[in-house]
Amino acid sequence: MTRADENHTHTAEILLAQAERRVGHWIDGALVEEERSATAVHDPATGEVVAAVLHGDAGTVDRAVQAGARAFPAWAATPVAKRVAILRRFAQLLERDEERIVDAICREHGKVREDAAGEVARGLEVVDLACSAPVMLKGEFSDDVARGVDTYSLRQPLGVCAGITPFNFPAMVPLWMFPVALVCGNAFVLKPSERDPSASLVLAELLAEAGLPAGVFNVVQGDRVVVDALLDHAGVAAVSFVGSSPVARYVYERAASTAKRVQALGGAKNHLVVLPDADLDRAADALVGAAFGSTGQRCMAISVAVAVGDVAEPLIERLRLRADALRIGPASDAEAQMGPLVNGQAKRRVVGYIERGVTDGARLVRDGRADANGGAGHFVGPTIVDGVAPGMAVYDDEIFGPVLGVARADSLEAAIQLINDNAYGNGAAIFTESGSAARRFQREVQAGMIGINIPIPVPVGSYSFGGWKDSLFGDQHLYGPEGFAFYTRNKVVTARWPREQAGMSLAFPSGR
Repeated sequence: MTRADENHTHTAEILLAQAERRVGHWIDGALVEEERSATAVHDPATGEVVAAVLHGDAGTVDRAVQAGARAFPAWAATPVAKRVAILRRFAQLLERDEERIVDAICREHGKVREDAAGEVARGLEVVDLACSAPVMLKGEFSDDVARGVDTYSLRQPLGVCAGITPFNFPAMVPLWMFPVALVCGNAFVLKPSERDPSASLVLAELLAEAGLPAGVFNVVQGDRVVVDALLDHAGVAAVSFVGSSPVARYVYERAASTAKRVQALGGAKNHLVVLPDADLDRAADALVGAAFGSTGQRCMAISVAVAVGDVAEPLIERLRLRADALRIGPASDAEAQMGPLVNGQAKRRVVGYIERGVTDGARLVRDGRADANGGAGHFVGPTIVDGVAPGMAVYDDEIFGPVLGVARADSLEAAIQLINDNAYGNGAAIFTESGSAARRFQREVQAGMIGINIPIPVPVGSYSFGGWKDSLFGDQHLYGPEGFAFYTRNKVVTARWPREQAGMSLAFPSGR
């Protein structure tokens, strides 16, 4: 053991001794406490340590995958109606224990309670979608494609699937993955963010209470060591990921190199275009909610407002007044509308982008650095930066914080070009009273999700969630029809039940 390893082990021992709670793994239907190392889980509003998360290693991953592999054959053979019945009970338990999940999210992520409850509700929507599996998994049938020959298709599960999920939605994003994977007949291994890991264990416990067989769903806590072990493991058939674009590309390339099926959703720089005919009060309300909700820590947050024509100045004034009125505080404050950033590193990153924006020539309309909440926690308030443009880091990069840039465009055509020139293509929105302008926008913008007079166009569960360009690596999006397609593979059967001997033929079958 090197001196660095000894120091790391010593630090982990101190942390485990001090922490009130230990957040471990869920393998084969039971809690497992084993660690390669441990790191602190903080309350972002106070900076206090609230738990220690135990990091697994390749061996932990192997035990979870093996548990899934053992459980998979019987689970895949379980009638879909039985799988749906378990998920229906799970949905009822999610509703029953919503406050327990919200508490975990608020304590470790820092978002306010209303936002955390919304996260659970949007996750529950996909559980409801998963209960439509008898319809979503139906195959096709073609009668008598040749004399006495029928052709039909089956959708069958893949095996053990893995989900690697981000800190910003510790309940919702896992719920966008595993309910569909499970109802399709797969086993699942979840690797949640080590920043807010507790919600994952609540979900595991509720699945077990709902009657899910042991081993079908497993959780391994950890860092990159666990991620790489999942990407490399021969027993993992598919990987779902949500996070930053550089990591999404890494996950896609490493997992695909071992012939895994991969959906890797990356970052975003979502634009909202405001045309001169738009209701500016409505647009300003939408922008403030979409830019500063969850402290901007959403991949669907609006981070650039594109003011077309002469609407910039009246729009900016409306934005400033609304941002000034927001109440910033911890989740324990029932009236708080916006909480802290997830940790000190995130705060330093956001503050750095604000400083660079000013250095690059943008105008600081509202400086959120002043909203420090008395120095406690990792708070940065709503920040508005005018005059952002391509080439500025504050415009080009995904900041993942409460920073709204305002860009100018002379026309709708110029606004669309600005969006299409950006490397990301997650979502985009437009506020207008013109149907023709909206129709042009929805057809020409290169993004996976479009909002028309809606600032955050996250699709309902019956459609699929995902972006274009550097916001997606892989071919299929989350949940909806593409989710069912991702977690199954198609098998086509051609069958004949002959009444008499047809004789031998070496010709290629043509149906004629």
